[in-house]
Amino acid sequence: MARIVPDDWKSLAATGAAARERETLALLEEALPDTYTVYHGVHWTRLNQNFSVFGEADFVVVSPAGRVMIVEQKTGFLRETPKGLVKVYLQTERNVAIALAHTIESLHRRFTAAFGAGTYFIEELLYCPDHIVKDAAIAGVNPARIVDATRKERLAAIIREALPADEPRLACAPKIHHFLADELALAPDASALVGQAGTLVTRLAGGLATWARRLEFSPFRLRVIGTAGSGKTQLALQVLKDAVTRGQRPLYVCFNRPLADHIARVAPAEAKVANYHQLCDWVARDAGREPDFQSGEMSPKAAASLGAAFDQLEATFAETPIDSRWQFDVLVVDEGQDFQPSWVAALERLLRPAGAWWWLEDPLQNLYMRDPVALPGWTTLTETTNYRSPRDILDYVREVVGASVPVAAALASGSPFDGSDISLSVYDEANAAESSIDTTKRAITQALSLGFRKQDIVVLSFRGREGSVMTGLDHLGPHRLRSFTGKYDLFGNPAYREGDVLFESIYRFKGQAAPCVIFTEVDFDTFDERIARKLFVGATRATMKLIVVASQRAARHLHLRDGKAEGKGAQ
Repeated sequence: MARIVPDDWKSLAATGAAARERETLALLEEALPDTYTVYHGVHWTRLNQNFSVFGEADFVVVSPAGRVMIVEQKTGFLRETPKGLVKVYLQTERNVAIALAHTIESLHRRFTAAFGAGTYFIEELLYCPDHIVKDAAIAGVNPARIVDATRKERLAAIIREALPADEPRLACAPKIHHFLADELALAPDASALVGQAGTLVTRLAGGLATWARRLEFSPFRLRVIGTAGSGKTQLALQVLKDAVTRGQRPLYVCFNRPLADHIARVAPAEAKVANYHQLCDWVARDAGREPDFQSGEMSPKAAASLGAAFDQLEATFAETPIDSRWQFDVLVVDEGQDFQPSWVAALERLLRPAGAWWWLEDPLQNLYMRDPVALPGWTTLTETTNYRSPRDILDYVREVVGASVPVAAALASGSPFDGSDISLSVYDEANAAESSIDTTKRAITQALSLGFRKQDIVVLSFRGREGSVMTGLDHLGPHRLRSFTGKYDLFGNPAYREGDVLFESIYRFKGQAAPCVIFTEVDFDTFDERIARKLFVGATRATMKLIVVASQRAARHLHLRDGKAEGKGAQ
């Protein structure tokens, strides 16, 4: 069986294109000998003055001799045009041969720089298991290197013929494996893993998850101020894994309970994961003082003030003696911009004297408009590059938000993706409840027509739970909503309605992302700093597609230069 890198692909749930890639990985693992290595989801990106030059390959196969084959997989429908094979992505078309050529050229440049010209060999192969190529002459790819639906059962055999196992080993073969496995620093992207899709992606070499962990000083107190999509949560996951590997006890604490629930699913089992009030609850219960969560409804307004019950919970935690069972070697605070100053001293008691403390925050996501927590004597690291959001979404955010929040204007795009075509649908605020619901229904239909599955779509309300007309709905048209009921059980666990499309408020969805975000109920009279921050948070949750559903008055502030505006009152 071939070696697959990364090797945790079988444990990840996948849908759509990711599921088809898993099928191919399973085929290659079974059909290729153990002397072959298959790298998957590998991206090469080089940033030069905020311009991203990239090539991507679905699979990279390395033979025992060190010869490399780029395998580009194109599933689904392809069109054969006079200019070659074309794949349709959402609302755009991409020439398959040109994309593959760019990938090969990019890898040639990297290999030449790393190993020297003429020291390596790169082959190419186009794998389209759902399409029969009728005219190979116009495909734009060497016909011998096209594996279509008529030859898909011979995929592994064709790879072995192109990459013979008995060739003399290239001198650079070990370096090639080092380049692909180590230098690229392959790791799961947290924003994808904690969402519904569970898609395996890779991060850029030199990102937060790689170089921030190389810092050394004592005592270790590092404040990371990173924008949305810069890799803060992924950094947190890697820090937790590092601690477990060293035999240490790590603790991860964030503000939002939904984020804590998601992180708990992907963090090492040995790591303790909680949001702040969940942690307070655990410590209080362990000391024999059980909090009362039977008040039920907890609106965002109540969450902002924390309420009397949560104030008491905080006080109980702060005064409860901490023994060795509640002390940790590594403490990671995520969403630090939402923390209260008094929580710092309470948390510090859980950190052992020589322990390391990471504090991750994004001032732009400070929706509660709280003053920054003072951390005197800490080292500060700032990252303004967003790797998650498509470039046109980040350009849009800078244009709309930058005037009110100047720091947003300085954000840099590190994403290799563009052309997501932001959509703006407008509803009449004079009949806001019915009109916003109807417009959101149409937005879901639009997302489905673009190829997104229901589990890849999140309906995200600009309002808090108490202000949204959709909070209590079980359905939006034919679409069942999965949403927080506003109630908790006796242990503080949130209850959810069963459904297919996730509905959340912007406050609860911070720290997470989804392929398609329908940002709905966007309504305001005056565009101020708080509105700008909410728009920033909502827009940067989308990793592929953003559909904004806004009132007529709000839409006047949300003009799209290249996107599409639809609905009554659209400009």
